[in-house]
Amino acid sequence: MTPNYDVIIVGSGLAGLVAAHELVKAKKRVIIVDQENRDNLGGQAFWSLGGLFLVDSPEQRRLGIKDSYDLALQDWMGSAQFDRPRDDHWGKQWAEAYVEFAATIKRPYLHDLGLRFTPVVGWAERGGGSADGHGNSVPRFHLTWGTGPEVVRIFEEPVLQGERDGFVEFAFRHRVDDIIVENGTAVGVRGTVLEPSDAARGEASTRTSVGDFEVRAQAVVITTGGIGHNHDLIRQNWPTERLGPCPETMISGVPAYVDGKMLAITETAGANLVNRDRMWHYTEGIHNWNPIWPNHAIRIIPGPSSLWFDATGNRLAAPNFPGFDTNSTMKAILASGHDYSWFVLTQTIIEKEFALSGSEQNPDITGKDIALTIKSRAASGAPGPIESFKQHGVDFVVADTLRELVDGMNALGRGAVVDHAHLEKQIVARDREVANNYSKDAQLMAVKNARAYFGDKVTRAVKPHRILDPNHGPLIAVRLNVLTRKTLGGIETNLDSQAMRPDGSPFPGLYAAGEVAGFGGGGVHGYNALEGTFLGGCIFSGRAAGLALAKGMA
Repeated sequence: MTPNYDVIIVGSGLAGLVAAHELVKAKKRVIIVDQENRDNLGGQAFWSLGGLFLVDSPEQRRLGIKDSYDLALQDWMGSAQFDRPRDDHWGKQWAEAYVEFAATIKRPYLHDLGLRFTPVVGWAERGGGSADGHGNSVPRFHLTWGTGPEVVRIFEEPVLQGERDGFVEFAFRHRVDDIIVENGTAVGVRGTVLEPSDAARGEASTRTSVGDFEVRAQAVVITTGGIGHNHDLIRQNWPTERLGPCPETMISGVPAYVDGKMLAITETAGANLVNRDRMWHYTEGIHNWNPIWPNHAIRIIPGPSSLWFDATGNRLAAPNFPGFDTNSTMKAILASGHDYSWFVLTQTIIEKEFALSGSEQNPDITGKDIALTIKSRAASGAPGPIESFKQHGVDFVVADTLRELVDGMNALGRGAVVDHAHLEKQIVARDREVANNYSKDAQLMAVKNARAYFGDKVTRAVKPHRILDPNHGPLIAVRLNVLTRKTLGGIETNLDSQAMRPDGSPFPGLYAAGEVAGFGGGGVHGYNALEGTFLGGCIFSGRAAGLALAKGMA
């Protein structure tokens, strides 16, 4: 490798591509180093649903949603619950800056690159029930027309043009094992050349060494993602006091290469890591019946109507409803002494309220096929990918009677037993509340609130009905597992994405962006994510790194 690089970017995921895009615009020479092959450009972002957190957008205004920077910041801070003066120093500043970005230039920045959104704004992570606490007060989840691959494309294409123009070089199958630091400044990386691999995107690749490498530049940017597939690291950092015991069974919402190893390498080089115990794993994970990577998990993105029970058949209390408060629900599930839970629902509910995370699970929107989207979303029955899981997924039980349903649940249970009479009593009590247009059942009140929003009424929240009404059957139970996904802590960075040292001083030559930096500052989300913030955090922090380096090298 020639030594004439301005910047080394370690990791070819979304944050790395965004940083490279900004550097190419400034005509800087960049080398992007990644342990996987070229087919994995875009990293985890490619597999995402493509949701983006925006504030006071045209899409919101067309739906009558009144949003503002002040309301969004109130929601963010109420969710983040920053309480660590040292470790949250930069994360809090990143939060303020990110919400301003989401309320001002984020949409035009992406729109100018060609990104478009579907017209209905989703209402994700609705929170714990208090105005100043966790959750989104209004819908803010903007679904990309083209899902994750489209978000990747708008940055990948200009970076690939930069490669053709001689500004970008890729070093695939190069694993970084060490950051070179001289006189206190990061000046390069060294590591292992891995044997060539023809593994398809997302598939686990070999780690056979065929040589060593070293490359130097004026600065190094780490954009290698989090720890989502490294269950040992997750267990090591699991916040037991806050959430309860770490689950024995976890399934992986990210590919095997999301191993978190660059965190330790960067710390060894002298950077500061903060908020290691903050992470964001989902409670609605199901095993992919057609897996791509090992232990491949898919998240159900549910509407508000499914009844949620712990492993022993006790209905979860407010605010632990589908789509409301992820961490609160995690804590309630683990408090049962088991690491899984159950949705109980009807065919009517699954047809309208179930969506699956992931670009590959939404071929109509991913393919930007308007005709297929209209056909699949308007047709009777569940959408094709959901029906496939219902038929083939190991976590699904379908039955005509509650007795048969409970028998199937107990056959799938991992150690807990659901009592038929107890489950029936709870469902009947809830069903009696449906007779009137008002209720004391908090979940039914939440459903009616959801249906006051046009987007939910049309696409995501069915009219309340009795779960045990055979006209809405068959009955369905879904075993929900803990799905590993996002790392909310990481490398501490200032607002230029420059890594910080433990003494609070900037680390010359070393930068970090994306999930490896807790999406900015080592923890922009605090304890809770508002959703639609994974891709946006990669974009914002990657852009900050690229702009700062381009300006500093002018």
